[in-house]
Amino acid sequence: MAATCSVLPKGQLLYRNAAKLQVARRFSDKGWFQSMFVHEVEARKDAHSNLLSKSETSDLYKIQFHNVKPDCLEAYNNLEAEVQSKLHLDQDYPCDVVGSWNTWYGDQDQAVHLWRYTGGYPALTECLTKLNNNKEYLQFRKERSKMLVSRRNQLLLEFSFWNEPTPRNGPNIYEMRSYKLKPGTMIEWGNHWARAIKHRQENDEAIGGFFTQIGDLYEVHHLWAYKDLQSREETRNSAWQKEGWDSSVYYTVPLIRSMESRIMIPTKSSPLQ
Repeated sequence: MAATCSVLPKGQLLYRNAAKLQVARRFSDKGWFQSMFVHEVEARKDAHSNLLSKSETSDLYKIQFHNVKPDCLEAYNNLEAEVQSKLHLDQDYPCDVVGSWNTWYGDQDQAVHLWRYTGGYPALTECLTKLNNNKEYLQFRKERSKMLVSRRNQLLLEFSFWNEPTPRNGPNIYEMRSYKLKPGTMIEWGNHWARAIKHRQENDEAIGGFFTQIGDLYEVHHLWAYKDLQSREETRNSAWQKEGWDSSVYYTVPLIRSMESRIMIPTKSSPLQ
């Protein structure tokens, strides 16, 4: 019987070779018993939100996931654009929309909005108090509720080593990669990505990195921009050619419980185009 063989893609081959190299080093340098423990993690002396977020700013982010009735998506986008533009122009509200999208691949008929509250939790409280006393906004929420199937949100902080999300000209597609981590691993994740992010800056694709404070905990969102899906594939493949990217993947994969990718198209009113 003829023997058969398969050729691994270059990314998987690099990953597997890196894994073998790391295992060999652990056995040769530390012995078989110590090789069972990949890292020695020191006891944490502060909340990971203080250790990982940007200390020079006190911005708080909110992400909204709205599942819209299929026949209402266009009307929903128009209504959201009208309200967002008014909040942008009103200096009394210490908030601004970072980006708004419709999911292209992932959950269908979904809108995603990312808001920034300049001033942290006090700014969020101020906005909510003013909006709850704004009759026009309350009417908007009433109209919007007729178009929705479900909705959820999270409050986020921004990783200190990620780019600051700023308005961008288009056209672009956006990918949000969401990772649910094992509890207690956020610091380790941050340490590895603080080094890994330098491998993903060449094509200006990195938009922002965030981790949850309220909502589903130990969840991370990485936001990327690409010209198209082909550009996405080429950019991601090129990262494997950079020294250090393979080991970053090797050490962060065991920290993940589940992960999700959604490809999104910006709405007409989104500052990120």
